Amino acid sequence: MPDLLLELFSEEIPARMQGKAADDLRRMVTDKLVAEGLVYEGAKAFATPRRLALTVHGIPARQPDLKTERRGPKVGAPDAAVQGFLKATGLKSLDEAKIQRDPKGDFYIGLIEKPGRDAIDVLAEILPVIIRTFPWPKSMRWGARSGKPGSLNWVRPLHAITATFGLETEEPDVVKFEVDGIEAGQTTYGHRFLAPAAISVRRFEDYEAKLLDAKVVLDPERRKDAILTDAKQLAFAQGFELVEDQNLLDEVAGLVEWPVVLMGSFEPEFLATPAEVIRATIRNNQKCFVVRDPKTGKLANKFILVANIEATDGGKTIIAGNERVIRARLSDAKFFYETDLKTKLEERLPKFEQIVFHEKLGTQAERIKRIERLAAEIAPLVGADIAKTKRAAHLAKADLLTEVVGEFPEVQGLMGKYYALAQGEDASVAGASEEHYKPQGPADRVPTDPVSVAVALADKLDTLVGFWAIDEKPTGSKDPYALRRAALGVIRLIAENALRLSLMKVAASALAGLLVKPADAQKLPSDLLAFFADRLKVQLREQGARHDLVDAVFALGGQDDLLMIVRRVEALGKFLDSDDGKNLLAGTKRASNILSIEEKKDKRSFDGAPDAALYSLDEEKALAKAIGEVKAEASAAVAKEDFAAAMSAMAKLRPPVDAFFDKVRVNDDDAKVRENRLKLLNEIRSATRAVADFSKIQD
Repeated sequence: MPDLLLELFSEEIPARMQGKAADDLRRMVTDKLVAEGLVYEGAKAFATPRRLALTVHGIPARQPDLKTERRGPKVGAPDAAVQGFLKATGLKSLDEAKIQRDPKGDFYIGLIEKPGRDAIDVLAEILPVIIRTFPWPKSMRWGARSGKPGSLNWVRPLHAITATFGLETEEPDVVKFEVDGIEAGQTTYGHRFLAPAAISVRRFEDYEAKLLDAKVVLDPERRKDAILTDAKQLAFAQGFELVEDQNLLDEVAGLVEWPVVLMGSFEPEFLATPAEVIRATIRNNQKCFVVRDPKTGKLANKFILVANIEATDGGKTIIAGNERVIRARLSDAKFFYETDLKTKLEERLPKFEQIVFHEKLGTQAERIKRIERLAAEIAPLVGADIAKTKRAAHLAKADLLTEVVGEFPEVQGLMGKYYALAQGEDASVAGASEEHYKPQGPADRVPTDPVSVAVALADKLDTLVGFWAIDEKPTGSKDPYALRRAALGVIRLIAENALRLSLMKVAASALAGLLVKPADAQKLPSDLLAFFADRLKVQLREQGARHDLVDAVFALGGQDDLLMIVRRVEALGKFLDSDDGKNLLAGTKRASNILSIEEKKDKRSFDGAPDAALYSLDEEKALAKAIGEVKAEASAAVAKEDFAAAMSAMAKLRPPVDAFFDKVRVNDDDAKVRENRLKLLNEIRSATRAVADFSKIQD
C-alpha cells in the first residue's frame, strides 16, 4: 500500500514547541485519515529547527465504497415528502426504493451508494486544512506572496511544502494542493549553511538519507544521542566528566540540525562562585553543559557547547565567542554573589513588609511570622530544637530578596543555605533554607533533618490552611497555588520520616494564626483532612497500592494521624491478599448485603447484642464466640498499633463465618430467631470495623 511523506519547511521553530508540534501533526493527519476510512499501518513524525516531517505508511490507495440505507416516508405519504426523499437519496423514482414493513406501517427505504475516492485526492483535501488550523501556541502572519497579502498563521514563515504519495516500487505522485501561495511539491532544503541547495525527494527513506547527506539529522532522538555521546567522549578525553542535564539536552537538540560538540573554558577564579550559580549562568545564557572533576566531584573551569556547523577553523571562533559571553555572564554572577554576601539575611527581612503574598492573606512578612510560630509548635512533635527551628523559619525566605535569586530563581533556597552558612548560622538552620521547599514532586527527596522537616511542614500547612480559609481550593485541573503538591509533600514528610502528629490539631493551630477567619472555621480542618485523604489515595495508586483501602480506614472516623493510616492500609492490603482475607471480605460483604436488604424491608436496624438463649445451632454459637474473642483481640492489637496482629485476629473469623453461611438459614420462620440471626450478622460487621470499614473495600 502507498506511503505518505509530508514536510513543512520553515524558518527556525522554537525548540520548546517542536516535540508537541510533531505529535500534533501525526495526530491530526492520522485522525483525518481514519475518519475518511483510510486505516493506515503506521506513522511517525519528526522535528528539526527548520522542519516538521511526517511519514505515514500502509495507506489504502482508495477509500472503500460506502453503502447506507436511508429510511423514507410511509407508503402513500404526500408527494412533497416523497420528492424530498428521492432528492436526498439520489433515486430517480420510487421503483428504485425498497419497502420495509414496520409495526407502524410500510416505509420506503433508499440505498445510497457512495463510491470511494482515491486516497491522494482525499489527502489533497485534508492536508491544507490541517496546515491552516495547526494549533501552534504562538503564531505569526507575514508578508505578501504573488502580490497578495499573506493569510496563513504559522509559527515562523513557511517556505516550502513537500507532499508525496505512492508505492515503494513506483515513482510517487505529488499531492497537489497549495497553502497561501505555497504549492506542495517534492523539493526540500538541507542545512542552512553547510548544504543549502534544493533537494528533490521521493519517499521517506530517500528523504531521510538525502537530508543526512545534506547535513541534517532528522530524528531528534538521534540528535540527542549524538550530542550526549560526543559530549561524554570529549569530556572524558580531557579528564573530566559531563554533568548530564536532560532538559538542556532536549532543548539543545531542538536548536541544531547538525550537532557539533566543542569544549571551551573560563577563568578558574570564577569557581569561587557556588557551582549551582555557575551552572545556571552557563545553562540559561548560552545553553551549554558544565563538566566536573571525577576525582573531587567539583566543577571544572570548562564547558561544552553544541554548534550547528562544522567550522573551517575547527570551531575556534565559535568557542571564543561563547567564552567571551560566558566570561561576562560569570562576572555578573560573581558580582551578584559577592554583593549578596555583604548583607546579612535578617537585614533583608523588613522589605517583605511591602511585598504582598496574597491580598487576602497579607504580606510576606506576616506569612513568615505565621510559619515561624507554627514551626515552633511542630518542632517538639518531630524532635527538632525549638530555638533552631524558629531561627530557620525566620530566615528561610530571606534569599528571595537577593541578587542571585533575582537573576536565577531556580536556586532559591539553595542560596539561602549558602548565605546562612557564610554568616555563621547553625548547619541545620542553614539547611532548612533549601530543604523547606522539599519535596516538590514525587521524585524529589524528602528532608530528614528535624529542623528542616518542621519548617517544611509549617510552610506547606500554612499555605494549605490559608488558601482553604479564603476558599481558593483546587478545582478540576486548575491548581494555581500548587496545593495538591503541597499536600503530597506533607504526606511524604510524615510517612517517610515516620512522624506522629495530629493533622487536625496542626491545621487548627495554623488557622488560629490567620487574620482572616472563614465562616465555617470549625469545619475547615476536617475539610482539609478529606483533601489529604484524596491525595493519599493518589499517592498509593501511583505506588501500585489499593487506594480503596484508604476509604475503608478513613470511614472509621477520627483518623488524622497519617502515619498510622498508611501503616493500617499496608497491613490491610497484605491481609486482603491472603486467602483468609479474601474469604472474610466476601463473608462480611454477604452479611452486609443481607442486612441492607432486611433493614430496608423492615425499616429498622438490627443493632444490639444477640440473645444467646436463642442460638439453636452449633454454627451460631461458634460464630458468636469467635466474634467476641476476635473483637477483643483485634481492638487490643489496634490500641497497641500492631495492625499485623489485628489482621491475624480477623483471620480467625473466616472459618466460623463460612460455616454459618453454609449451615444457617438467616431468615428463619420464627421472627425472634430471624431477628437474632440478623443481629449476629451485624456483629460480624461491627467486629471487622475494629480494623476497617469492609463495605468500602472493592471486591
